[in-house]
Amino acid sequence: MIRIFSLLVGAFFTVVLGWSFLVGAHTAVTEPKTLSAEKVFHLKPEPFHLSSDGVFGKFDRQQLQRGFKVYQEVCAACHSIKHVAFRDLAALGYNEAEVKAIAAKATVSAKDPLTGELKDRPGLPADKFPPVVYAGLGVPPDLSLITKARPNGPAYVHSLLTGYRDQPAELLKQFPEAKTGDGLHYNPYFANLNLAMAPPLTGEGQVTYSDGTKATVEQMSTDVTAFLVWTAEPKLEQRRQTGLWWLGFLLFATVLGYMAYRNIWAEKKGH
Repeated sequence: MIRIFSLLVGAFFTVVLGWSFLVGAHTAVTEPKTLSAEKVFHLKPEPFHLSSDGVFGKFDRQQLQRGFKVYQEVCAACHSIKHVAFRDLAALGYNEAEVKAIAAKATVSAKDPLTGELKDRPGLPADKFPPVVYAGLGVPPDLSLITKARPNGPAYVHSLLTGYRDQPAELLKQFPEAKTGDGLHYNPYFANLNLAMAPPLTGEGQVTYSDGTKATVEQMSTDVTAFLVWTAEPKLEQRRQTGLWWLGFLLFATVLGYMAYRNIWAEKKGH
């Protein structure tokens, strides 16, 4: 009796699941698809390449320094990189004195060792970049891990920075309700097409590079994206080198093991 009851219950659930699947499939096929401005005009990031790409890729230290300069002069007013310590900048090619000078320009809130109270003081190399206090609307994201937090992160960041434009007439014709509102800026690489952030890179010469590189919008965007790739994974080169070393070791161990196997079992297989 219990066995029959179990079979009936199983059959009932099988029928219910099958019916649900058929209803869902029928609805998906027959229901009219509604298009939105986001679905029609949202663009995928443009192809983007850096010297750090690929298994054997390496960071371009000069480019990272240029990117840090763009971050300092353009992005740092709104976006923090709170997971990065000042002393990490030594990996970009800055010497000890330069790292100390950069840190000293920041104001860090830390406990007084004598009183235990929080007090503001100049930054030290061991400190992390302090969070940015943003006075405007919204909460600008921290950029430390932005290239890892977004799909195809480097390409997304670069496309977003260079993608500001006027709304296309075709969009306004098809979706008049999607007109960019006051205080927003049209960017087809952003999920909902409109950002509260104004175009951060406004034109050539916005920053002055110490190495003489021409600071075009494309160049500044590429450099700051490379810098943000580094902030997200500063040990990228070491990780790849370690991985290659271990792959070589495992390959050697595999060959050695196979040769030992052949040597030990060769005579026994003959019998």
